[in-house]
Amino acid sequence: MSKNKKQRRNIVYSTNPDFSYDEDQNKEEITLDVNEQKLYVSIDKKNRGGKEVTLVEGFIGNSEDLKELGKYLKSKCGVGGTSKNNVINIQGNHREKVMALLSDMGYHVKRKGG
Repeated sequence: MSKNKKQRRNIVYSTNPDFSYDEDQNKEEITLDVNEQKLYVSIDKKNRGGKEVTLVEGFIGNSEDLKELGKYLKSKCGVGGTSKNNVINIQGNHREKVMALLSDMGYHVKRKGG
């Protein structure tokens, strides 16, 4: 089987000579400008053994930019965390500091939850 056929999914065969296949493309999502982003900051304790985690949700962009923002926030707070699935987890309750940092960078920030 050729490489071109392996990329085709959900193939519908056609007798139309002008038919073209829609091939899956692994396109990276484009990161919106800082002033177009609307981020939500919240605190979560569920399924974490009672420990608090600051969540930054709503980031629209590629994973490299998300990891870079997460790394910046973690370094400014002096703690660890993760950045994946368009969510940044920062260990501990750093909601106010994270909101201030993001606002200073130009992001639109809203508090989510209690």
